[in-house]
Amino acid sequence: MKEETQRQKKINRQIQRDLGEMLQQDGAAIQPGVMFTVTQVRVTADLSIARVYLSLFPAEDPEAIVAKVNHAAGELRYNLGKRVRHQLRKVPELHFYLDDSLDYIENIENKLDED
Repeated sequence: MKEETQRQKKINRQIQRDLGEMLQQDGAAIQPGVMFTVTQVRVTADLSIARVYLSLFPAEDPEAIVAKVNHAAGELRYNLGKRVRHQLRKVPELHFYLDDSLDYIENIENKLDED
């Protein structure tokens, strides 16, 4: 995998910041009672696709919630476009994924505590 360019890094940060704010404000419309955190964004080299990693709390069925967010991706992309229209010529297609690294860390800590 090639090193990300400065432009990709800048776009990643911009999308992460804006989508994070959008999901905090409007996330209840997608899934009431769940707090969304955008943990990471990775834009492809051609800037056409943004892989957005989400952390959810509390999450009974996180995969189903991420599926709902992916279903709303078109609307989220449109709203993101209104926010970044002066920074980006073309808003990348949004693909959402579950970031389960916090669960993984918690699982490791629980196993260490057992010993």
